[in-house]
Amino acid sequence: MNPDQKRPLTKLNFTIENLSQAVFIVNRHAKTAINPKFLYKLKHEALKKLIVEGKAKKVGLHFSEHPKNSQQQSDVLVECGRYTFHIPPTKSDFAELPHLGKLDERVRNPKANLSLNIAKALLQSYTGIKEIQHSPSNPGNRRSYQKPVFKKLGERYTN
Repeated sequence: MNPDQKRPLTKLNFTIENLSQAVFIVNRHAKTAINPKFLYKLKHEALKKLIVEGKAKKVGLHFSEHPKNSQQQSDVLVECGRYTFHIPPTKSDFAELPHLGKLDERVRNPKANLSLNIAKALLQSYTGIKEIQHSPSNPGNRRSYQKPVFKKLGERYTN
């Protein structure tokens, strides 16, 4: 349950505050996840939909904190409710948005008390994106680990 509201978060409860908190939680967990690809896709698609619906807006461009290959790179600053996020820019963003320079590190998003599972469920319901689950018998692209077999010193290996 969201501390600011009396109702639990459901698919019918797509307020700007709930969605922006969910994007914040998903983004925070994606930064330390083992496989962050799905979480970043969920964040990006949710922000794109919020922008199209007029619930979020692109503010400008920031220099990226961690550019690839040590080259200068910019990200789009998106404002959604009381939260701000960065997404990759499109070609039109460079022509349409002002460049804000370096990110002000003193500006922080407010804290959000929401579990990752609830945030993912809310954004998946909002965007319609589903996470592909790998079954243990068919792990997909996961690497399997075979325990090495060690023999006693002097013992011969036989196949």
